[in-house]
Amino acid sequence: MINPLRGMKDLTFEEAARFNHIIKTASTIAQRYGYGYIETPILEETALFKRSVGDSSDIVTKEMYQFEDKGGNDVCMRPEGTAGVVRAFISAKLDRQPVKQKFYYYGPMFRYERPQKGRLREFHQFGCESFGEGSVYEDFTVITMISQIFEALGIGYDLKINSLGCPECMPPYRNNLVGFLTDIKSDLCEDCNRRIDTNPIRVLDCKNEKCQSMLATSPKLINNLCDACNTDFKKLTAMLDNAGIAYEVDTNLVRGLDYYNKTAFEFVSSEIGAQSAIAGGGRYDRLVEYLDGKPTPAVGFAIGIERIMELVKMPELQREGYYMGAMVPEAIEKVIALANTKRKRDKVTVEYTSKGFKSHMKGVDKSNARYALLIGEDELKNGTVWLKDMESKEEKTVLVDDL
Repeated sequence: MINPLRGMKDLTFEEAARFNHIIKTASTIAQRYGYGYIETPILEETALFKRSVGDSSDIVTKEMYQFEDKGGNDVCMRPEGTAGVVRAFISAKLDRQPVKQKFYYYGPMFRYERPQKGRLREFHQFGCESFGEGSVYEDFTVITMISQIFEALGIGYDLKINSLGCPECMPPYRNNLVGFLTDIKSDLCEDCNRRIDTNPIRVLDCKNEKCQSMLATSPKLINNLCDACNTDFKKLTAMLDNAGIAYEVDTNLVRGLDYYNKTAFEFVSSEIGAQSAIAGGGRYDRLVEYLDGKPTPAVGFAIGIERIMELVKMPELQREGYYMGAMVPEAIEKVIALANTKRKRDKVTVEYTSKGFKSHMKGVDKSNARYALLIGEDELKNGTVWLKDMESKEEKTVLVDDL
């Protein structure tokens, strides 16, 4: 028997229903906020992610499914969604238009890493990207939208926020941080030592407990923001306070990708084990320019669908549609013809084998149909059907033409 590859799994039955419920709920809420659906390719040029995610990121250095295709092109399966949406935004020359653009997407992403609870090699994300709005009001709106998605799904969370500054306040802070890290580098892990030279901000994100204890007294960017970034961050926290959205300012919160600036945030849950982040995002005002587009402010997020699958409270399943069956073999084709007509408006489950009444009623319950519709010998002769409403328990005989 051929099994799924390690770190990849099938979505079937109850999990598939849960997945669809998440996508439908999140998509509906995103549409209320003015987002339209976008689909980008799973396979992209490797250069897209090296330039956007960053050469020094773990994704690029350790995790990408990268290979050379038959045409000699260096390609990879997308490890995250934002870069592809930005590439599509630029390819369509939307960066040259004055209209603000908002997109939502969902689909599989791929990273070669150690599989564990909530983390797979093929995983799925739902994400939103907003282009052309530089106001911190949009940051607040995006955070509000995520909170509404989780509320609709019945998921509890804690929100962590931080500011990553801008090109004015980041360079001097970076220099201070490198000086601090250099003094303690002998006590830091191998990954942290590598990042001191390549991307020192990412050291703050290290999950090693010893490293985290050493970083407790590190310089905090939140205390070194320029006036503009400081004003925006205070405005964001004030709006969250007024909206009743609880949050924690986490001064060590950074995003795992290089393109973020200013607002950064994570939604976390204590119910999913070590991988506690269930959504994350922030502002990335320079990424469009990095990928050769016209400078465009942007903010977005992604929700890890596998991360929240077990946390979702599914709505009670409602009966819907019809179950149709024949009591005699001669009625089967009549049932099929009636089902074809009814499917233009309703969900219909058809049993192709003629059965007794009790067997059909078991089929009705298994299909969770609202209506049971059966054709027996008398019904076939009279051009009628036997119909039962499974909720009201009302039974009646109806002319086929009156259905």
